[in-house]
Amino acid sequence: MADTDDRNADLRALIRTIPDFPKPGIQFRDITTLLLDPAGFAAAIERMAAATHGPVDLVAGIEARGFIFAAALAAPLNAGVLLIRKDGKLPGATIAEDYALEYGTDRIAMHEDALVPGQRVLLVDDLIATGGTARAAVRLLRKAGAVVEQSQFLVDLPELGGAEALRADGLTVDSLVAFEGH
Repeated sequence: MADTDDRNADLRALIRTIPDFPKPGIQFRDITTLLLDPAGFAAAIERMAAATHGPVDLVAGIEARGFIFAAALAAPLNAGVLLIRKDGKLPGATIAEDYALEYGTDRIAMHEDALVPGQRVLLVDDLIATGGTARAAVRLLRKAGAVVEQSQFLVDLPELGGAEALRADGLTVDSLVAFEGH
């Protein structure tokens, strides 16, 4: 659901670009301006829900902004919300997955009893860039027995290749807005 035909120009206009943040050369796509607009946020959730294929049992949101979209999407999809957090942030027994960063590794986790094997899970986050965290989330969910076949993002940065990497992992990838650059 990329915005190549400008059907989401209204949402694009609500996303602020902050140049040279967090370092020179980066064009930070700030979604907080969209979140502040009730009609814009509602339209984004409505369009993301419409792009969802078939029923889902759970909407998995990646910490932290993904939680916002997962919770809002879960209601119209009649689904539960599954939180994927940074390691060490969840109480109780968890399972985790490591993933590579530019320099080093990081780890995400979820409760080991967060889903029943075979449940259909929609992966959601605010933005897809390189796809490292999203791909780790897919591996984590599948390790727990989830059926993960689709993902939703508000923003795609296609030049960074994350959406293509998820497609190579067997997921459909939908985003409302795509921005050139980093």
